[in-house]
Amino acid sequence: MDDTGEQTTLRERAYESFTLHLLARDVRPGQFISQRRLVELTGLPLGAIREAIPRLEADGLIKTVPQRGLQVAHIDINLIREAFQFRIFMEKEAVAIFTRTASDETIAEMIKDHRDIGEAAQSGKSSPELDARAQAVDWGMHDAFIDSLGNSIISNAYRVNSIKMRLINQERFRIAGHVKSVMAEHLTILEAIERRAPEEASERLVAHIRNARDRALAV
Repeated sequence: MDDTGEQTTLRERAYESFTLHLLARDVRPGQFISQRRLVELTGLPLGAIREAIPRLEADGLIKTVPQRGLQVAHIDINLIREAFQFRIFMEKEAVAIFTRTASDETIAEMIKDHRDIGEAAQSGKSSPELDARAQAVDWGMHDAFIDSLGNSIISNAYRVNSIKMRLINQERFRIAGHVKSVMAEHLTILEAIERRAPEEASERLVAHIRNARDRALAV
């Protein structure tokens, strides 16, 4: 690999490493952090960190504050509203396409996963493992809608917004204690998809996202 290719790879690794540490809460929203600390955190050279910073800034994950340095994006009302609005715009069309194109087997598997988790929550089997499974199924459903578009530009933009959504979930609304209600809301969407009713699926999805937004804003 030539020097240019190697530097590109290092830059991408620096970006990915930062987002992983951010989601792992090794770096906290609103925190000020130095480039030197990012080197220590990622284990990557300073040059890679410096090249990754413009992309992190463009994606709204950090910002440069004059005379203070780098600040990690903080969770505020404006970010919550914008992140959820972005989801509505993207997912409303995506779920309609998914409803028309997804295989019966894919839909049936998603419904089964949601029902199994919902029944476990109903029976009082709450546990960190169930919460983690529910969260993975939650994100997996929404990602599947976006992936059905087959559009890499949209998928990449959605992935950046998903990082912000995960930060919002960590700070404002965790699925723990809400597994039953979240699975129930998802099932209303999936049942509309199963009936191949794209308009109904879109309406129920928008209602679900708005409910999630309102819960996050209410904290």
